[in-house]
Amino acid sequence: MSQEVKPTCCYCGVGCGLLIESEGDKIVGVRGDPEHPANLGRLCTKGAALHLTARPDYRLLHPELRRQRGQARQRVGWDAALDHAADRFAEIIAAHGPDSVAFYISGQLLTEDYYVFNKLAKGLIGTNNVDTNSRLCMSSAVAGYKQTLGADAPPCCYEDIALADCLLIAGANPAVAHPIVFRRIEDARAANPELRIVVIDPRQTETSAIADLHLPLRPGTDIALYNGLLHVLLGDGLVDRGYIAAHTEGFADLERTVAAYPPAVVAEICGLDQGDVIKAARWFGTAGATLSLYCQGLNQSSHGTHNNVALIHLHLATGQIGRPGAGHFSLTGQPNAMGGREVGGLANLLSAHRDLANPEHRDEVARLWGVPSVPAAPGRTAIALFVALQRGLIKAVWNACTNPAQSLPDQAEVRAALQAADFVVLQEAYGNTDTAAYADLMLPATTWGEKEGTVTNSERWITHLRPAVSPPGEARHDWQIVVDFAHRLGGRLGQPLTEKLFPYRSAEAIFNEHRESTRGRDLDITGLSYALLDAAGPQQWPLAEGASHGRQRLYEDGVFPTGSGRTRFVKVEHRSTAENTNATRPISLLSGRLRDHWHGMSRTGSVARLFNLDDEPLLSMHPADLRERTLAAGDLARVGSARGDIVVRVKSDDGLRRGCAWLPMHWGSQFMSSAGVNALTTSARDPYSHQPELKHAAVAVEAADLSWQLVILRKAGGGQLAALPLLDKARGLLPEFAFASVGLYGRAEPLVILRAAHTTALPASRLQQIDALFGVDDDAAAIVYVDHRRQISKRAVAPDGELVGVRLAGETQAQTWLREVMADNTLDAELIRWAVAPIGQRPGKLQPRSRVVCQCADITAAQTAADIEAGATLAVVQDQRKCGTFCGSCLPEIRQMISAQPLLARGEGALRQHREGA
Repeated sequence: MSQEVKPTCCYCGVGCGLLIESEGDKIVGVRGDPEHPANLGRLCTKGAALHLTARPDYRLLHPELRRQRGQARQRVGWDAALDHAADRFAEIIAAHGPDSVAFYISGQLLTEDYYVFNKLAKGLIGTNNVDTNSRLCMSSAVAGYKQTLGADAPPCCYEDIALADCLLIAGANPAVAHPIVFRRIEDARAANPELRIVVIDPRQTETSAIADLHLPLRPGTDIALYNGLLHVLLGDGLVDRGYIAAHTEGFADLERTVAAYPPAVVAEICGLDQGDVIKAARWFGTAGATLSLYCQGLNQSSHGTHNNVALIHLHLATGQIGRPGAGHFSLTGQPNAMGGREVGGLANLLSAHRDLANPEHRDEVARLWGVPSVPAAPGRTAIALFVALQRGLIKAVWNACTNPAQSLPDQAEVRAALQAADFVVLQEAYGNTDTAAYADLMLPATTWGEKEGTVTNSERWITHLRPAVSPPGEARHDWQIVVDFAHRLGGRLGQPLTEKLFPYRSAEAIFNEHRESTRGRDLDITGLSYALLDAAGPQQWPLAEGASHGRQRLYEDGVFPTGSGRTRFVKVEHRSTAENTNATRPISLLSGRLRDHWHGMSRTGSVARLFNLDDEPLLSMHPADLRERTLAAGDLARVGSARGDIVVRVKSDDGLRRGCAWLPMHWGSQFMSSAGVNALTTSARDPYSHQPELKHAAVAVEAADLSWQLVILRKAGGGQLAALPLLDKARGLLPEFAFASVGLYGRAEPLVILRAAHTTALPASRLQQIDALFGVDDDAAAIVYVDHRRQISKRAVAPDGELVGVRLAGETQAQTWLREVMADNTLDAELIRWAVAPIGQRPGKLQPRSRVVCQCADITAAQTAADIEAGATLAVVQDQRKCGTFCGSCLPEIRQMISAQPLLARGEGALRQHREGA
């Protein structure tokens, strides 16, 4: 019998509500919840494919332990696992003190999970060494809010997008990173053609395509730009002197600072047109309501806090805050980064937005918990934590729901730290992450669709999640693991208060204690309960006891949670990036997200259709920069920084500034033969937020001398599940090559793709072994081409006339068209022979595949045009093809195609001209 529950998506901080359909203990479907205020039923590609990830593949299903380094882990029971963990932690603490252990946790945990981790470290053990991967994405936003507004409290809501007259999008690409927010932006533009959109980003993006003004500033020059905008606002009399006098402090000092940033100076620093700087400032200052959206482009910087502060200044100086359509809105990166911040899940925070450095706050938490004190010594933040681990200052680290061996910068140092640790615990749902290789103890945790607790999204909506299915194997909820461990550790440490500290028998009991910790604070949620959230749906904080509803917007009265009640201006100056380019490393490497993948791909990397848009990491560079290095699109390049080098394929992108390159962040050692972009990034960090500069590194790019290449395309046969064992086989080959990447492609019958390259050809005997590994060794069904002189060897296997596998070695040009036709199964017997032709160009009679319009449903322009020509309306296309029912980014183009229906007979070229003319 099927049932339906209402959780939220486990990817980004938009916090989309879902409807999960399950049958027994199997999730069989997912769709957007039309009643959830965050998304109103809409979903992006990743969210719409979540049910495809709800399988036991790659799940850690039981505890595993190795008692000595060098040994393989063995399956153990929960008692043995947690007793061993408690023994090791107790021994280390007894010998080296509480600060010799640390916890590195995740913005994907639920609030209740976060709360007990915080209490375990700071209340029971007596160390503040508990930090989270939110340090990598949101800590500069937190510090920026606190320096100006006095508290980590986003003042806006998504509804403000529709109410704004000017929208400033800075260091963010919501079309890719937050697609459902971008749908609101598209809706706002459609409803208000006069809406002005300014995008500030070093590269042209899917978001900048909708902009009225794009400012492609030089990397790291954000503060100069915002100071320059404020300079123009002051000169044009567009600041709100009344608001400044009544509600702010420190403006006079800032006014003197920004006097040194006239448009001409700013244009020179930022590499912008002076007129565009003036135009952006005037649009900002003359709008009835201006809303700013910003994300990692500001945060992941060695001066990320002041990037945030400088942008916030514009709103405070113009009074653009605390009213509909106006304010500054940080787009959160992870599903519950907000919840973690609310319970003090960072090394410098305590529960309910209290500061660890504040003695009164420490005393309040100690009284709440019933402990003598909370330690005053600052905890080690993420980067410092792993530095201390490598140096032996921290002996044991407990990682939960995060993958530092892929996500942290300067991967060589991070992996050395994990190797040097005396004891490494990994509490995880997935057993195949990069960090798993370093774990002495693996503890299986529940994940999306299995957990109960609460999450908070970017606009402060709190949602109660209930499980749709039971945990697989022996997996336990994160909070249960922590509470059980705490009881065991407390006994070994002789802590008599352990039972009182951790009395919880349910997630609700933890929530109720967390709720009480917020009483009287800026995020007071004493009016909330699980029962209320279940009955009334998600609620925004603050919602104090006695209130009937939460608040959409904060600071409407101009009163701020600072000592004076006034918001603060901070003197900020332009600072360069942590690494400047030079003659040796002349390229600024930027990094970022792709739409269809998430973080380290432990979840999205098992879904074939999420590779259809991007199936390998490509380094984008300006065409002129490629030519300067004798590189062309598709070539392999070696990218090197002061910390290491990797080999990737290049892509031409004239939307990038000269001297800049861009690489996606998702691929690590599970999908390529290196640690990915974080082998190159720097651990330099902001002095206030301690957030690393993941967005920029100085690199050299040169052609990679890897002349011999190998490509394997293997149809799984049997659908998605059958592809994963083949994917694992491909992964096993990654370390063998100087360059290699693996991925999936297709939908119902996915392909597994291995691309690899080496300095010399593999011996024929090794190729035979690889052929056997992938099942392309069937001589009876094989078509073969060999050219020993050129070291080319090709093999295609087509039993019963269906091409199921191809291995290309030495010459791999055919891989692009083969990928398309194998996925579509559109090769006849004559064309199959072209798979092993001496030169793998596309067969002349094979028409190029029509451009894909809807990436989510993999629907082409030709398919859509045929439907419209047959009389299909938008509703029919959506119903039959599912176009626009996922992320919706294809809807504007489909609407244009419908409006241009008479042009269809003239083909896609005419349509393209029509669109460009429009």
